[in-house]
Parts: sequence; structure tokens; C-alpha cells
Amino acid sequence: MKLMTKNLTLAALLAVLALNANAVTLDIHGIKLEDSATVAGVPLKLNGAGTRYKGPFKVYVAGLYLGKKTSSPEEVVSQPGPKRLSITMVRNIEARELGRLLTRGIEDNMGKAAVSKLIPGMLRMGEIFAVQKKLGPEDNLTIEWVPGSGTVITVRGQVQGEPFKEPEFFKAMMSIWLGPDPADWRLKEELLGIKKVTTE
Repeated sequence: MKLMTKNLTLAALLAVLALNANAVTLDIHGIKLEDSATVAGVPLKLNGAGTRYKGPFKVYVAGLYLGKKTSSPEEVVSQPGPKRLSITMVRNIEARELGRLLTRGIEDNMGKAAVSKLIPGMLRMGEIFAVQKKLGPEDNLTIEWVPGSGTVITVRGQVQGEPFKEPEFFKAMMSIWLGPDPADWRLKEELLGIKKVTTE
């Protein structure tokens, strides 16, 4: 019986090692993104990834993780379960400026009525980034939807205050990249898996 238990344990260990060996890491401009992630104990798959450009300059690399892959912006928001957008900086940027750009992205993609309801959350988001001062190469931030909790923003591995509880806030955040007037059209298509990512 002991021998059988040891054999089963060894088999389980080998299976885990095999899964890790098969894990794919995507390298974009030196930024590594795993092909899977876990949020609130739920495994997610990399739906798509790409680079945000400002003119000719690379600003950050983003990866979208979902429970079920989709090329539909609407389904990104509506599908059940946790979700994550991971952003890793490629260059230095003033954090306050990034906060302003994210706020403008929401305003560009949501109607005036929707924006008016989101003002408290948008102000708080701006404060989160203002406190950070600067973000530099390889600094990471994540925007996660956790059912039952809300939108969780993490910067450099530190959760930034309480979750934003309104589902509309996560939808507004996703509209920055996936809305009708996204920050970067190519990045939108890469996150949705429509266009192949450029890694160089």
C-alpha cells in the first residue's frame, strides 16, 4: 500500500512538472507574459497580448486573461468569472499622466450619462496613480475583475485600496482598450486575438 501511495505521489509530481515544462512564455520587447494566470483561485488563459505605442515609442505591454477565449469586446465584459488585464511598462512615464490618459480613455468610450455615474471611481483611480509618482521599465499593474468583490487594481504587486464594487467600473476600464475608440487600435486587435502580436 505504501509503495502504491508513493507511486501515485510521484506520478502526480511528474504530471505537475510536465505541465510546467509545457507552459509557454510569450516574450514581447523583453517583457515575459505567461500563457495562463490564476485570479481568485480560478485558472485563466491568455486571450491576447500586444504593445501600446505612442507615436513611434513603445509605452507598455498588455496581456488580457480570461476564463474563455473570445474576440468579442462585449463578451470580455459579460462572460462570468474573474478576468485580468496585465500592463508592464517598457519606458518611464509619469504615473499621474498615465492616470489622466486612462481617465480620458473612459471619457472617449462611455456616454456622458455613464461617465457622470463613474466620476467618484475615476477620481479615486486618478489618486491611485498620482501617489505612484513614476512608473518605469518592468513595473507592472493589473486590473482584475473578481466576482463578489469588484475591480481590484494592483501596482507593483501592491493592492491599491478597496475594490471598485460597481460592475460598470470594470466595463469602463476595459473600454479604454476594447471600446469603439480605443487607446490603440492594433493593441485592441491583439488583446482580442484578432491580430498576431508583434514581439520585436
